[in-house]
Amino acid sequence: HRFERLLPSARPQLVINLAEDETRVYDDELRCVRNAGATLDAPSHRSFIIDTAEQTAAVGVVFRTGAAAAFFRERMDRIANRHVDLADLCSGAGTLRQRLLEAEDAAARLHLVAQWLAVHAAKAAVCTPVPITHALRLLDAAPETARIPAIAAECRMSPRRFGELFREQVGLSPKRYARLQRFRAVVAQVHRRERVEWAAVAADGGFHDQAHLVHEFRAFSG
Repeated sequence: HRFERLLPSARPQLVINLAEDETRVYDDELRCVRNAGATLDAPSHRSFIIDTAEQTAAVGVVFRTGAAAAFFRERMDRIANRHVDLADLCSGAGTLRQRLLEAEDAAARLHLVAQWLAVHAAKAAVCTPVPITHALRLLDAAPETARIPAIAAECRMSPRRFGELFREQVGLSPKRYARLQRFRAVVAQVHRRERVEWAAVAADGGFHDQAHLVHEFRAFSG
């Protein structure tokens, strides 16, 4: 397929296009947004469409949820649902793609990227706040039953302060993050089944009913 839809993810992704010095993404009406050849796909709660013609040669890095804020020294909620040129986020990014193009093989390219990540992480003193790491562990374990006030209390923070710090580090509110993880759990679940009973999937996933599941599915997948 020329165009493919990518489902939303709270994990930022660094994409370095080696086939073209450009990346292209589209909305549902196939309106195109063009970025540089090295781009960060920020945390998102909306799906978007990619042009597979440009994906013939690329290097990618998927950050853990909550890790990119410290790495890039950037609030993730300010760039959520966007695709940002890497050069706008950190110095020295302009030469990375060129060095990758000059590398002799895939192993050498991966080594270069790992080296660049390590040097930049050391400079930025990367560290995700402990309360956020703990909250993510709780939300990922049971997104269908997550109670945000209880998690904030366990992190010894007020719900307001917890929500602010969570959005800053993750790019989504705690409630929206839990909804997104619940949706992604449903997608993973149905892929493992030969026959899908959607009413049962809705019940197992913690949705009120099948209509609630349909509403959430459209919200996240288009």
